Amino acid sequence: MEILAYGVQADEQPLLEKTFAGRHSLRTLAVFLNRDTAPLAAGYPVVSSSVNAVLDAGTLTLLAAGGTGLIAQRSTGFNNIDLDAAAELGLTVARVSYYSPYAVAEHAWTLALAVNRRLTRAASRSREFDFRLDGLLGRDIHGMTVGVIGTGKIGECFARIAAGFGTELLGWDIAQNPACLELGMTYAELPDLLARADLVSLHVPLVPATHHLIDSAALARMKDDAILVNSSRGGLVDSAALVETVRDGRLSGVGLDVYEEETGVFFTDRSIQGISDDVLARLVTFPQVLVTSHQAYFTRTAVGQIIDATARNIDDFAAGRTNENTLVPGNRS
Repeated sequence: MEILAYGVQADEQPLLEKTFAGRHSLRTLAVFLNRDTAPLAAGYPVVSSSVNAVLDAGTLTLLAAGGTGLIAQRSTGFNNIDLDAAAELGLTVARVSYYSPYAVAEHAWTLALAVNRRLTRAASRSREFDFRLDGLLGRDIHGMTVGVIGTGKIGECFARIAAGFGTELLGWDIAQNPACLELGMTYAELPDLLARADLVSLHVPLVPATHHLIDSAALARMKDDAILVNSSRGGLVDSAALVETVRDGRLSGVGLDVYEEETGVFFTDRSIQGISDDVLARLVTFPQVLVTSHQAYFTRTAVGQIIDATARNIDDFAAGRTNENTLVPGNRS
């Protein structure tokens, strides 16, 4: 089948080409899929989208009109896709339901450790041959109380690393994970977790019930010197409230791999023209805040698994089959 893949990163392209060689005809584009770029897919029965695609009703209508039958998203999250519109248009939609949870959990800990030990500031100073320790005082992770919000596969991996550091584990989720209980985790109500934790890491999906889960009230409950890490979805955190919290001198560290208005900004080079998002611009100026560009998943292992799953989704579509990754079965008549 002929496939048009949008939002392909430079490091991702050779892995895609290797996987699809001799299997399907593949064309890759660096641009993201949205209403402006959807017409490029005319004549392609399959498009593959990245997590930053805007697959609203308008985009989906253009894809369907151009002959696309399958949207194969190369991510687990699908909150960027209007599934109801896809169903009405007869489109099949598939995602990647699983890839290495270690990739995201390890990156979350990378952010936590970096902001705790002021590594960004230290590295910047070293480049200028300033080797003072002023302002670089961190804390031992050992002995901290770590709050894990969302204890699924990624949250469990994060908790296992936390246990290795010798921390007290608190968890919050709609269901308790037996593996986390075996690690010694105590489940608590969210306000209690936020008030007690020295480090809070978010690992829940973005659904209406979790939108702005960390709002001004939640931030006010956290310790003044707590660390907040979000490697899940940007919409979990009220970013404007976070700016106000940090500006007021609260939270000793914030690590963000996601941002609620990241679409059109993350995965792009804005070093020349800058950005018009005042909230993001403020966040990156705070010395205790570290922002990375939605790269937690970006390991060779995880990306390889994502591409393999995407190829299988396309194989099954071509054969008239669905699988566990199918979100909308589409109209196959």
